[in-house]
Amino acid sequence: MSGVVTQNPEVLGGEPVFAGTRVPAKSLFDHLEAGDSIEQFLEGFPSVKRAQVIALLEESRAHVLAAG
Repeated sequence: MSGVVTQNPEVLGGEPVFAGTRVPAKSLFDHLEAGDSIEQFLEGFPSVKRAQVIALLEESRAHVLAAG
């Protein structure tokens, strides 16, 4: 994930997190699945930047489309 998400065994046991934060990338998808907006997610996790969320969604979309 081109620097949007990082993994480090010393940060949350190696769970993928938004770069420069301790916010699990999975939490974005959990919030969206629950019906929350991107803005609601960002309000709950102010250390995550909107550009990071958009980049993760774009990279995820590209990955899914390339697989199909």
